Amino acid sequence: MALEHIIRDIPSDRPVLIAGPTAAGKSSLALAIAAAQGGVIVNADALQVYENWRVLTARPSPEEEARAPHALYGHLAGDQAYSAGAWLREVRPFLDTGFDTGPRPIIVGGTGLNFTALTQGLAEIPLTPPEIRAAGMDLLAGAGLNEMLAQLDPETRTRIDVQNPARVARAWEVFKNTGRGLASWQDATPPPILPLENCTALVLNGERDWLRDRIARRFDIMLDQGALDEAKANLANWDPAAPSAKAIGARELIAYLQGDTDLEQAKARAILASQQYAKRQRSWFRARMRQWHQITLPI
Repeated sequence: MALEHIIRDIPSDRPVLIAGPTAAGKSSLALAIAAAQGGVIVNADALQVYENWRVLTARPSPEEEARAPHALYGHLAGDQAYSAGAWLREVRPFLDTGFDTGPRPIIVGGTGLNFTALTQGLAEIPLTPPEIRAAGMDLLAGAGLNEMLAQLDPETRTRIDVQNPARVARAWEVFKNTGRGLASWQDATPPPILPLENCTALVLNGERDWLRDRIARRFDIMLDQGALDEAKANLANWDPAAPSAKAIGARELIAYLQGDTDLEQAKARAILASQQYAKRQRSWFRARMRQWHQITLPI
């Protein structure tokens, strides 16, 4: 990636946001900006927060972390729940200093919801108790979407994708837990911590075939860098329901170690899962980050 002409146009006195699909080169760009202008690289990826998967989540290596200050990487246990709201609370101190007492933040990651919450605000909805979530899963498996939708308020029904079970279930959970519709909570969203006009917001827009090839090659690199050893270290305490188990490649390599598949098949499945994830990311960024500065890759 030719980074020089990107970096020279970036003001050094404003926070920088770098979004983009997996394997697009976000961390490389963040490091280049930090090297040229200074700053602390702050993680905005929902899986790179977990300590037990460094290689498979493409966290910066120890060598990369030595080149610039890094924050919010690998600081949570693998079974600890995490959310966009929790991330906002952790990222706020890096923005509240006014850069007088700390370096300018360079916030980088592939989790679109974190960036949306940061720049557009996030409704402060109480956490859903496990029993309500379980009841919702039972209802969804039985009566299905129509029964859930019938229990929602009309305004919420007009705003959500009524064909998406996850979206409908989330709206149902919020209503059952709080007695308020999701739309009402959204309308009460507080102002954003960091409006777009107060930062430099970049989104890397990788061309489809170029990105798919990079993903495939990167998984080979991950294996060379010890991804299988990392999976072995996680095997004894493996819990497919743990939040960190969503790391792409984790289930596939664990399946290989448990004798359920061979390594080539595990590798192929992990690469496909990563490519599918990148497709979802690109769709999110196209739909919700139109006001960000688009950097088309490869340059």
